[in-house]
Amino acid sequence: MKRTPNIRSLYLPVQPGPEHPAEGVGYQEILPDVRLQDYIYCYWQLKTRYPLTSPFHYRVIADGCMDVYFELEEPDKSYVMGFTNSFVEFELAKTFNYVGVRFFPSMFPQLYKISAAGLSNRAECLENVLPAVAKFLADSFSADLSPENLKALLDEHFLRHVSNIRIDADSRLYESIERILQNGGTMSVEKELPQGISVRQLRRLFEFYIGDTPKEFSRVVRFQKTLQAPEDYLNAGYYDQAHFIKEFKHLYGLTPGKALLK
Repeated sequence: MKRTPNIRSLYLPVQPGPEHPAEGVGYQEILPDVRLQDYIYCYWQLKTRYPLTSPFHYRVIADGCMDVYFELEEPDKSYVMGFTNSFVEFELAKTFNYVGVRFFPSMFPQLYKISAAGLSNRAECLENVLPAVAKFLADSFSADLSPENLKALLDEHFLRHVSNIRIDADSRLYESIERILQNGGTMSVEKELPQGISVRQLRRLFEFYIGDTPKEFSRVVRFQKTLQAPEDYLNAGYYDQAHFIKEFKHLYGLTPGKALLK
């Protein structure tokens, strides 16, 4: 199996937990087995601690990743969510227990040989995309499983799958991804193309493995970088404060003041 680029060393995609975690909703991220950490950023669980008094609105911010997720009470209903170039808000029930797998950018298409472009900006029933994986989730999971049990089942499944997959680590694609990540999304790889590739070819690679163009991926990476140092937004390539606030609100769903000072 071809060695994969170590995206983890360059990029840690942030998803905020619930805005008011004391109000009955918990969120945690769990590292997968070390042998999976080039492919999967984390497993995650979002669940109510007790029944809420009203439906819960959960915001997913743009992070460049793809996720598989399901309700632990109904594991036969699973979904895959592709690259998004804006935030997405879900209205959940008064009780829920969601489990998910967050794949690093490009890794879901690498592992399953499926174009990311057809899944961008939407969630699709996993059964329509990967019926064997959907069946594994339906047959293996139940609401009484602990986080340790969840991790063990997911690790075993993905380790078995990865061992039988050849990763097509196109050097031109990953040279471009690494440039974007190293520069925090502030450079245009289309102006400094890797050797032996045209702008059109590079866009095709990004659309298949990422789900959108190099420009849109850079935009999300730049936004994610500002979550770590929002006061340094000008060095992140934003023209001015108004531009920063507009982009941040589009990708997060809140203004920086409301999102970062909670």
